[in-house]
Amino acid sequence: MKHVWIIDDDPSIRWVLERALDQADIPARSFADADSALRALGREQPGAIVTDLRMPGLDGLAFLREVQTRWPKLPVIVMTAHSDLDNAVAAFQSGAFEYLPKPFDMDEAVALVRRALGSQGEPSAAGIEEGEPTEMIGEAPAMQEVFRAIGRLSRSQINVLITGESGSGKELVASALHRHSPRARGPFIAINTAAIPAELLESELFGHEKGAFTGAVQARQGRFEQAAGGTLFLDEIGDMPAALQTRLLRVLSDGTFYRVGGHAPQRADVRVLAATHQNLEVKVRDGSFREDLYHRLNVIHIHLPPLRERREDIPRLARHFLRRSADQLDVERKVLSPAAELAFIDWHWPGNVRQLENVCRWITVMAPTSEVQLTDLPPEMAVPSPAVASPETATEDWRLLLGNLVRRRLASGEEALLGKIQPQFERCLLEAALRHTHGHKQDAAHKLGWGRNTLTRKLKELGMEDTTSTESGESRIFD
Repeated sequence: MKHVWIIDDDPSIRWVLERALDQADIPARSFADADSALRALGREQPGAIVTDLRMPGLDGLAFLREVQTRWPKLPVIVMTAHSDLDNAVAAFQSGAFEYLPKPFDMDEAVALVRRALGSQGEPSAAGIEEGEPTEMIGEAPAMQEVFRAIGRLSRSQINVLITGESGSGKELVASALHRHSPRARGPFIAINTAAIPAELLESELFGHEKGAFTGAVQARQGRFEQAAGGTLFLDEIGDMPAALQTRLLRVLSDGTFYRVGGHAPQRADVRVLAATHQNLEVKVRDGSFREDLYHRLNVIHIHLPPLRERREDIPRLARHFLRRSADQLDVERKVLSPAAELAFIDWHWPGNVRQLENVCRWITVMAPTSEVQLTDLPPEMAVPSPAVASPETATEDWRLLLGNLVRRRLASGEEALLGKIQPQFERCLLEAALRHTHGHKQDAAHKLGWGRNTLTRKLKELGMEDTTSTESGESRIFD
């Protein structure tokens, strides 16, 4: 079996991967930087390469492009702790065999290496604009799958069906698919088919000729013509009337359509992306959605997870929306306190990312101080989250979140984590206990299993002596 080369400036990553591959009977060789690996490639080639993205000297993307130029069949797996959409797309467009976000499961990494060794490594190739901003944020495994799919589709013009709950960000996925596609220089036209009355939707999509109906005083282009050379995004496709489903199927089948009242065929030079929060398979079975149209749209399916299934992304999303809201409103930027951040993570977010953005905007306007406390959150967030169904579920939830947090920080190179995380943990305990006892320190100490002096000392160490006040300004901590 050919060797696998591992390139990473972190010796612990190299050691762990070498050990895992050795146990899988896959010989491995390590390099601390991409420059030395590139020099070695001039003498011999391995069966596959696993490389970090960000390293001193030659970075992973530059190394990947060089490999693709000189050894295009050599599969390269890119791994990174900075796992966002632009990195994923850049990796695939530069020719990566696969994209592996840190922290990763060792069994998954070994399986991926085996697949690379058994492949011909037919990579993609294209350019990407450096530094292009993205609205998509996500480190959760489900979001990494979405990023990976967008990256793999970056050279394609194929139809894609995007599913997910309302507010989960389906239009952002569609926009990203357009932005990272061969049609990126063309227009991106979005239309919500559920928001337009059925009698107007046909004209809205296909346009109309002058005199086609009462009020049609001049010819008008529809969305298919407006999107020529680009992408047409049909949101809430599950609500499209049956007659228009037939017309849309014809466009997707032969690429032509007629304006309302028109006789000359129009060419539809568009890529169609569709989205819905409904289960189209159920609608096909009950006869309210055409099966042949469903299969035309569902060539590639991307499912966007609800926010409650990617809770580890909530703090970063909240920081992003708070920062953007402050910039847009030209006001002071707000920061969530540890307790408020935990409340954000615990809440069920029925409106998903859209609701999170709206709450952040509300907080930006309404919170009285720069650090947002629990009492500053909107009234609806005082309702207990149904996502936490039992004490056992809650225990598993916070342990999972804590474990994910620690793994991410270790993967990014942080050290002395206990000294950073423990004060936040103790602060949350203190805030919850004092709230439960209505500010009685002795009762709170008893509930926590501490002595009174220990609790007083902790309050002083954490700077909490003067932070727990009521709306009237009176201290909530009293003897």
